[in-house]
Amino acid sequence: MDGTGYGRRLMQTQSPGKHALVFIFVTVLIDVIGIGIVIPVSPKLIAQLAHVDLSQAARYGGWLMFVYAGMQFIFAPVIGNLSDRYGRRPLLILSLLMLGIDYLIAGLAPTLFWLFLARFFSGIAGASFSTASAYIADVSPPEKRAGSFGLIGAAFGVGFMIGPALGGILGDISVRLPFFVSAGLALANAAYGFLVLKESLPPDKRRTFEWKRANPLGALAALKRFPGMLGLCGVLVLMRFAHDSGPSVWTYFTMLRFDWTMKEVGLSLMASGAITALAYAGLTRTLIPRLGEVRSAYVGLTAGALAYAGFAIATKGWMMYAWMSAFLLTALVMPSLNAMMSKLVSPREQGELQGALASLGSLSSVAAPPFMTNVFAYFTGPKAPVYFPGAAFTAASLCLIAAALMLRIAGARPGKLNTAGSAFVSEPNSGSS
Repeated sequence: MDGTGYGRRLMQTQSPGKHALVFIFVTVLIDVIGIGIVIPVSPKLIAQLAHVDLSQAARYGGWLMFVYAGMQFIFAPVIGNLSDRYGRRPLLILSLLMLGIDYLIAGLAPTLFWLFLARFFSGIAGASFSTASAYIADVSPPEKRAGSFGLIGAAFGVGFMIGPALGGILGDISVRLPFFVSAGLALANAAYGFLVLKESLPPDKRRTFEWKRANPLGALAALKRFPGMLGLCGVLVLMRFAHDSGPSVWTYFTMLRFDWTMKEVGLSLMASGAITALAYAGLTRTLIPRLGEVRSAYVGLTAGALAYAGFAIATKGWMMYAWMSAFLLTALVMPSLNAMMSKLVSPREQGELQGALASLGSLSSVAAPPFMTNVFAYFTGPKAPVYFPGAAFTAASLCLIAAALMLRIAGARPGKLNTAGSAFVSEPNSGSS
């Protein structure tokens, strides 16, 4: 009787049901909308709280981004490791509750200190991306993980399409209203998860929590145990560094190069978000199974390098939209990398892996914006050896070329084993049409 009862509970734990991936998609979507929704209203709110003009407010805005990304870097491996110990469900729900409270604090913030405090907690709660990825790894068979990871990319695309547009509309009513709407969405999703979400990690696959593996440096160092992992992490860092050039310099570049208005910039960001969402939702589930994870990664990196080079040399506004069609293929890279790396670790270490990867991504988000904006400022300033507004996009293109070379060095070859003989086994349908 006891054994049978345990078996039934274990089956329930391992069968999260039809709501699982929907919940994960919505969780990431709400997180990203929460990031995007504050973009159009943050300058005015910061200016109000700090009693400065918009120019000075930008300095505070940069430090707010630094605090958010820094907290994700520190806490992503902690939350990932906690999910390996206690399961994914409680960490996801607690993160959403914290996110809802964080938005309420931001909406009610009487001083700039409270806004910084809100972004501090928002960065911690946003580290739940690693738990969401671990949940997907738990419930998806290895051959379907790349497509399932694509749901996270789709959520990012939809979120960055909806967030800024919604923030602009609500901000016209009240500069604080977007924060209250985000709080309501996060708390509602926490309630939804509490009612329908099942645990994906059974007790027999959990492991003890270790602080030395939960800190960012310890989590990254632990990845050295897996042959080929550090090379793939290098590809991930270069990919994220290049990707962050868009949010960093897109507005400045298009306004300076094409004299775009804020409305035109907003429309272009909505178009970019829509293309990203469609690519992650569609291409990752069709092309990756057909091409295989390794080929898909190479295709995505090559297309991204061409797209960034195209952005850099564009002379007309419509060319930016044209090059977006090539940029959509970069949606193949992250799910493919995630799937390759997830196969290198055991089920009880998926949370640790995703936490370490989230920390790497956050570290890139800390470093890339100041680097890319300084490149842009230098090559559009009076001391530039040549006037070239597209310099930052050129740097992004070079990053993706370097990423493709590093992927090769890491041993990722279509249809062949890497040097460890474990990471890239039997690419599915890599030779079929």
